[in-house]
This record gives sequence, C-alpha cells and structure tokens, in this order.
Amino acid sequence: MSLIGRRPPEAAPLPATPVGAACAHCGATVPTGQRFCCTGCEGAHALVQGLGLDAFYRRRDAAEGTLRPAVDLPAIEFAQSVLPQKDGTQALELMVAGLTCGACVWLVEQALAAEPDVLSARVSLSARRLRVTWRGDAARANALAALLARLGFRVAPWSPACLRATEDAEGRALVRALGIACFGMMNVMLVSVAVWVGSDMGEATRHALHWVAAAIALPVVLVAGMPFYRNAIAGIRAGRLNMDLAVSLGVLATTLMSVSEAARNGPFTWFDGATALLALLLAGRVLDRAARRRARQAVAELLALQEGTLTLLGPDGAARAVPVDAPRPGDRVLVAAGERLRLDAVLDDATALLDTAATTGESLPRGFAPGEALPAGAINMGAPFVARVTASARDGSLAAMARLLERAEQARGRYVDIADRAVRFYVPVVHVVALATFLGWWLGMGVSWQAALVPAVAALIVACPCGFAIAVPAVQAVAVGALFRRGVLVANGTALERLAAADIAVLDKTGTLTEGHPTLLPGDWTAAELRVAAGVARSSRHPLARALVAACPDAPVVRGVVEIPGRGLMRDGAAVLGSARFLGLDGDGAGLTLWFRPGATAQPVAFRFADRLRAEAPATVAALAQLGLAPELLSGDAAPAVAAVAAQAGIANWQAGVDPAAKAARIEALRRAGSHPLMVGDGINDAAALALAHVSACPEAGTDLAQTASDLVLRGEAPLAALPGAIRTARRAQRLARQNIAFSLAYNVVAVPMAILGLVTPFIAALVMASSSLVVILNALRAESGDALRAEKEG
Repeated sequence: MSLIGRRPPEAAPLPATPVGAACAHCGATVPTGQRFCCTGCEGAHALVQGLGLDAFYRRRDAAEGTLRPAVDLPAIEFAQSVLPQKDGTQALELMVAGLTCGACVWLVEQALAAEPDVLSARVSLSARRLRVTWRGDAARANALAALLARLGFRVAPWSPACLRATEDAEGRALVRALGIACFGMMNVMLVSVAVWVGSDMGEATRHALHWVAAAIALPVVLVAGMPFYRNAIAGIRAGRLNMDLAVSLGVLATTLMSVSEAARNGPFTWFDGATALLALLLAGRVLDRAARRRARQAVAELLALQEGTLTLLGPDGAARAVPVDAPRPGDRVLVAAGERLRLDAVLDDATALLDTAATTGESLPRGFAPGEALPAGAINMGAPFVARVTASARDGSLAAMARLLERAEQARGRYVDIADRAVRFYVPVVHVVALATFLGWWLGMGVSWQAALVPAVAALIVACPCGFAIAVPAVQAVAVGALFRRGVLVANGTALERLAAADIAVLDKTGTLTEGHPTLLPGDWTAAELRVAAGVARSSRHPLARALVAACPDAPVVRGVVEIPGRGLMRDGAAVLGSARFLGLDGDGAGLTLWFRPGATAQPVAFRFADRLRAEAPATVAALAQLGLAPELLSGDAAPAVAAVAAQAGIANWQAGVDPAAKAARIEALRRAGSHPLMVGDGINDAAALALAHVSACPEAGTDLAQTASDLVLRGEAPLAALPGAIRTARRAQRLARQNIAFSLAYNVVAVPMAILGLVTPFIAALVMASSSLVVILNALRAESGDALRAEKEG
C-alpha cells in the first residue's frame, strides 16, 4: 500500500518552541509558542515521522526555510516524462530543488524506498538529479513527485538544460570564505604591523592590540577555514590523511597559540599568519573549483546539440514540432536544409548530404544512401529529407558521449598530486611529534601546560605544512605563467604533472595536424577558367566550392545554376561543376577534386585541393618522438587522405575511419596497457578521447567543447610548435616540485628537533617557517628562468 494519503501515526506531543527557535521542519524562525512556521511544514513533519525517518532532523544542514513546502504545486504531468525500461519497469529522472546536504539526499532516497513498488531511488547531490525506478504504471510518477513536494522539495522533469542551471553551492561557499579571509587578513595586518614595529609600545597598549587582532581573527579563522575543516574531518572519517588536515591543524594551532600569547600579554601573536595562510590557500581552491566547473560544462555543451525542437511526422504524414526528447525509436522526422539532425536515425528517403565533421571529423560532407545510419549532431547540407529515429535522446550517441565525459571527469577528479602523496607520510609523524613534545614538557618535565604549549606549538609552526602547501602550487604557478607567455594556456591544476608523464602522443588530423580547410592547388587551368568556375561555385555551400570561390573572390555570380546535393552543379540542364562521375568522366575523381566543363565541347578541367598540413607539424612530431612520445594518428577521414598526412608529418602508426567511440576506446586501451597518452584534437568528435586521455591539448581554433575537455589550449599561428616546449617545462616543473618537497622534509628534520628541545621560540619558528617558504618560492622561479633560456636557444 502506498504511503501517499496514508495517515501517519500520532506523534507524542512535544513542548512548544521557545522564542527565537527554528521551525521543526524547515528551520525558519517561528513566533513564540509555535513549532511550525506554516501548515505545510506541519504536514511534512508528520509525514517524515510517519515514514519513520526522524533521523533526518539530526542529520540535516540546510538553510533556513529551504524545505518549506509550496502552497500551490505546479501543474506538471510527470507521467509524460516516464521512460519505460526493457524489463517492464518504469524510470523517471527529476531535477530536485532544495537539496542542500547529505541528509536531504538520505531523506529523499529513504522516503521513496519506503514505497512498496519502488525498486531504487538514487540522488546526485552535485547535479540535483534524482532517478527512481518502480514496477507499475507510468501514472505512478505523479504520486511519487507529490510525495517529494509534501516533504518540501520542488521537482521538475530533468533535461540537459538542468546541468547549466544546477546550483554551485560549494563554489559560492568557497568565494564567500575567500572574501572573509581576505577581509580578516588585511585588518589583522593593520593591527599586527603596529605590534611588530612598536618596540617602545607600552604593555597595556600591546595587550589591547592583541585582543583587537584576536577579535577580528577568531571569527575569520572559524568561518573561512570551514572548507578545510570539513574536508579534513571527511578524510579522517574515510581513514585517510590529506593536505587539508595538515593545513587545518597548522592554522588552528597557530591561532590557539596566539590566543594564549594574547591572554598572557606575550610580545607577539600570529593571527596575521593564520588569516594570510587561509586567504592564500582559499584563492587556490577557488581557481581549482572554477576549472572543475568548466569541465562539467563540457557535458552541458555536448547535450546542447540535442536541445530544441524537431519536426515529427505522424502516421498520416502530418508534421508537428515536438521537443527533442519526444520521439521514440521508429518515429519519422523531417530534417530541413541547414538543420541539425538532433537524434540518431536511418535515412528514410532517396538521398541526403550531411556535414558530419562534428561527430566523425570528416573534412567534407558526404552523401548517405537509403537505410544508412545517420549520426546525431550532423548538419543537413542538401535538400530536406525524412529519417527514422533509431534511439531516443537519452539513449543516443551524443548522450553516450556525455556519459563518457562524466566518467572521465570523475576519474580525473580522483587524481592525487605529489603534495597529497607526500603529506600522507608527513602529517602523522609531525603531529605525533608535536603532541609528544607537549606531553613530554608537561608530564615529563613538570612545567605548566601553558609553558608546555610553547615548544609544542613552536614545533607545529616550524613544521607547518606551508612548504608542502606551496611546494607544488608555486612551481605550477610559475610554469603556467611561463607557458602562457609562450602560447600555452593551462586549464587544469594537475595538467603539468600529467603532461610530464606522457609517453604516447595521439593526434587528430583535420584541424590539428592540418589547417582544417581545403585550399586550391596549382593546376593545368587558366585564370579565365578559374574565374568562371568560381562564379558557378558561388551557388553552392559545399566546402570545395567555397574554397574555389576563396581562390577567386572577385568572380561574378553565374546565373541559372542549380545544385544537385552530393553530386555537383548544373546550368541549362548540363553538369558543369562537380565530381568526375557527375560530369560523366572516367578520369581520377579520388581525393579533393572538382571537375569543371567550361562548355559543351570544351575539355574538362580538374581543380584539385588539399587540406594543407600545418607548417610546424613535421617538426613537432619529430620533437615529440625525441622526447619519448611515440606519435600516433587517429582520424575519421578516408584512408587516402589520412595516409598522405601521416607520410608528410612523419607518423608511421595511423588509423583512418575512426569514429568518436573508437577514439575513446583506443585511449582507454592505451591506459589499460600502462601507457600515459597525450591526446591532441580540436573537434566535438575528439571530446570524449580528450577527456579520457591521461592529458590532452587542443588548438585555439578548436571547438568550445574540445577546449573545455582539454587540459591545455595551444594558441598562436603555429599552435603545435609550443607543445614540445610545454612538455619540457612540465618535466622541469616536476623536478623542481620534488626538490621543494625534499627541501621541506630536510628543513623539518633540522628545525623540528630544535623546537622540541625548546631552543626555538614561536617567534623564531615563524621566521624560519617564512624563510623556508621563501626558499621554496625562489626555487620555483627556476621553472620560468629555465624555460626562458630554452626558448632563447630555440629562437
């Protein structure tokens, strides 16, 4: 029996809420003597109790009023969005507003799981996306949505557009914490400078300034440090130690020591150091968050190719506009000239000419025969045609590519950098030593706990993970700046470390090794023939026709020209420009060739084109090989064109006719074999492979989706030329990062014992810690100087 409409068991009466307390359900402030802010919350609270899910109120961490049920529910027919499954069950995907914490996820999943016909309910907190499956009729979807509404959650059918509308609560929290930390740092500095330089300052004045600094710093450290504290606690619960734990302990220990010094009116406090450390680390965290959000947008941009409406043909041939997710396999759709095919289909018409560059990477549009599969994302370059849908929007090739991107992002998010690997060994040792120092002085030496805290905190300050915290970021910042000045934009925080480990270079052809557009080659034709042919070609949108026009831009338009899609151009009933077969010739029609017949009795003229190889491509391929990266070419183009480019670029290993899924499969195969592939591509068809690769790069002229999925963006007129230098810089940066970590360890081996023995005061410890950070930064600057020297030699 469904819980919808079931009267919950009577709950034991609870005392009235005192003044200023929160609503028992949504957390909003309520008047004196009331438990709930509205009747909706009272009903939702009773429902939660009836479901036996009272633990939600102990787990939740939501903003005030977030879960207040809506008075008037929107009239949405959720049954229309149900997806029938092959096993006879029903599935529904919903966008759930009001999810703010893990407790909300738990409540939604448990409430739906309590329904006897529900098989599963899974919520993604980051995407606010719910997928629920059940046995029964599709109409059950309305009742399940109503259950969530009664709990205070607002729901709507999920669509690809929801990805762009998803709230980035964590990002806003980080920016807010950064603002608080910067505000506190600047104000604490104003107070601290007076203490540091005021050697003739009276004790009463100094004591007052200590407490002014404490009044500013304590709430800043408490609030702005929450992102680190939460991650540190989460790591402890998961049984692992991370950099956030080391940072949290260092900041809190420094703050507590400063409070102790303020209480006893010591000469100095270190509130300025604690707030400055938080501000710097939060700034790096915000930049990293922005990079991750950019990666998530790749999926939204890919699915945007499917957004919009299409023309559905009914059984009687009547046409009507419907949303892209309405057609089911077997339905017939009409694709107009210039329109994008938004679903996978087969041609149900005589012929079609499609530009499939977005999905296959083919440099030229190609014709399709009746019954041939048509890829989603292709653009109709010819006459309107009818196609029969083979897969719905959720199950098609574009959705599959989006899932590949999501999987790749999750895999890349699990990547652990050098500093986190080192801190696993560093954190427990240092902080056990600090605790032992405190206990040794307090219990072993018999001093007071305040006095014992001084050497313990001095040891923590000396061993504060500042060196570790900036060892890698400092090198990366310098290297990233140097690469930017050389035309390489680094878009991912761990890109340099992964680039340094690359051992195979997998390259796309069209737009990567080549310029991406055909150009006219010299031939046995006159300027007059070129001028007339270009005038005829002005009536076509075919890439070769446009290249012919570009070769003679002042050619006047020839009137009376009719285009036969996929074949050529006719005038006065005769074929004048097109393929060899179209003109009835037996000559060589292979490759990028247009044949032109100036007159009925004139000898046909061949205009040959080439997708010109980038001038820097051969040298780049050779340089990659010298760096130990075996070059490999993957292209969706025909074998003759791929073989020609591979020969010109000096690549022995190449594959032609490779679709996006095959490219991604090749990258996965290389990774399973233990290789670290560098993928270089520029098209939508390369996005999945770019995201799955160990590290990836894209020329600046590439599609937005390819750039979003890449770790590096290569800029300039010769983008490939910067790639070998980027690899050298990345490898040098990793050597310097390891040197910084080694120095930090050696410095701790010398300084920590001195602090344990009481030979280092907190003031001296702070100076030594700052000096070690300065040494790390100066060593990091060598990444730029070495890169500059190499650039000068290469120039």
